[in-house]
Amino acid sequence: MIAIIDYGMGNLHSVSKAIERLGHEYTFVSTAEELLAADGAILPGVGAFGDAMENLHKLNLVESIRQFAASGKPLLGICLGMQLLFESSTEHGEHEGIGLLPGTVLRFEGDYKIPHMGWNKLEFLQENPIFSDVEEGYVYFVHSYFLQPAETNRSVLMATTDYYQEVPAITGRDNVYGMQFHPEKSGTVGMKLLENFTGLCEKAYTK
Repeated sequence: MIAIIDYGMGNLHSVSKAIERLGHEYTFVSTAEELLAADGAILPGVGAFGDAMENLHKLNLVESIRQFAASGKPLLGICLGMQLLFESSTEHGEHEGIGLLPGTVLRFEGDYKIPHMGWNKLEFLQENPIFSDVEEGYVYFVHSYFLQPAETNRSVLMATTDYYQEVPAITGRDNVYGMQFHPEKSGTVGMKLLENFTGLCEKAYTK
């Protein structure tokens, strides 16, 4: 069973329908017990970083997400959910993140359109099962803030795109993954990435 974490700020409908189309069972969870019982988990997110962390703390889910990641089960953050996996954000002040991956979230600054909205091509930086049978195609982004990985640990960058600068598109380490774009809205490429993630969840179930 794949848990979709419901903390009041995720696009639950589109993510759940994508998982359903792939033929997998899912459940919405908002407690530690429900989350830790799952075989894999997705942390979606739409909105502001600080509000999201506040909601997660109110539900006592921050430490539970850390425990889930430490268990070795697959965890995927989508859009804001990816950003929350990192150490901090400067969105409307300084905010501490879940801290599973090294880096901070900054606002785009420049004489160009913000938010970054539209289709951009992925560039894979490393080999990983999440990329199995996936082409470096186009995926759909909507965001005003981007991840700045820690200078001492850029190994969390798995794929990037270009929007007037290098933009982390897929991040991860071990069993923890993040996608800045919306895979559920990104056609064949996005759905294949989601399918590969659900395959990792299946492997976790059979262990």
